[in-house]
Amino acid sequence: MKAAIYPGQGGTVRIETLPDPVPGPGDVVIRVDRCGICGTDLAMTRGGAWDYAPDSQFGHEFAGEVVAVGREVDSIRPGDRIAVLPSVACGTCAQCTGHGNNVLCRSSSETLTGGFAQYARLPARNTTLLPATLSLADGALIEPLAVALYGLRMAGIAPGERVLVLGSGSVAAYAIYWARRMGAGRIVALSRSTRRTDLMRLMGADALLPFGPDEVGEAEAALGGSPSVVLECIGAEGMLGKAIQHAAPFARVVSLGFCTAPDPVVPAVAAYKCLSLHFSVGYSMREFIDVADAMDKGHCDPKASITATVPLAALPATIERLRGNHAETKVHVTP
Repeated sequence: MKAAIYPGQGGTVRIETLPDPVPGPGDVVIRVDRCGICGTDLAMTRGGAWDYAPDSQFGHEFAGEVVAVGREVDSIRPGDRIAVLPSVACGTCAQCTGHGNNVLCRSSSETLTGGFAQYARLPARNTTLLPATLSLADGALIEPLAVALYGLRMAGIAPGERVLVLGSGSVAAYAIYWARRMGAGRIVALSRSTRRTDLMRLMGADALLPFGPDEVGEAEAALGGSPSVVLECIGAEGMLGKAIQHAAPFARVVSLGFCTAPDPVVPAVAAYKCLSLHFSVGYSMREFIDVADAMDKGHCDPKASITATVPLAALPATIERLRGNHAETKVHVTP
């Protein structure tokens, strides 16, 4: 099979030929149909401190059709269409039993990051069957939608609350989608550019405003007051402080942007507002199942966020293109 390999140390991604995977007793093998390019795929192939291991496969937003099953698998059959939960958990440690968040499992470090390939092997317990109403393109959106849903549940949005979203990329789009589904009142996004206004409005935002010297007052005017929930969806230095600056007293700030660099804030500024600050990563199987069950019943089609589809051979060049200025939101790779 063809698969993308990251050589490490910021080297250019290669497309190599690898042996086709064979299922173990509790595994399934899928023919990958779609895999989304995540911001972490860009950040962790730069050669920095947070980097994929040398000579590793990567790609974690994927879905496909089952082509083989292990002898102990009886709940999944060849021909089933599945989305992949890409973190393997032991199911018995405190993080698993207390929170169900696979990403935080302390007993297993295995991740299923082989989505940029023609085939992938994975444990059957890490699969989510797709309803007949969903396509495999929908399936490849379940992982990033689950990330946003997990964070939005942490925010605890109550009906009618004012919500401010920092960013207009895919993380922001899915955060807006869930905020609208949870009954938020006014939702406003702030970004460097307003070119994604139509998409943000489709996802449920009332306005997309540009960053600028008067952004606090402009955001308050668009929201009808200061936001009681601020969702930081950019992951760049300075954004956490900006979220605190915008938040109303006693607001909740949730960091979904996953910044990997030091991001200083002034605790006294947050303290004088009595803010609650939350950091979110990962999800549980509950989020995967809920997304699969509900994403065709919402106010819009999340597939509107897919702005380009490229073949596997074009992945290395596409990664380099996405590092610069671009107009894409979510790019899917079709191996």
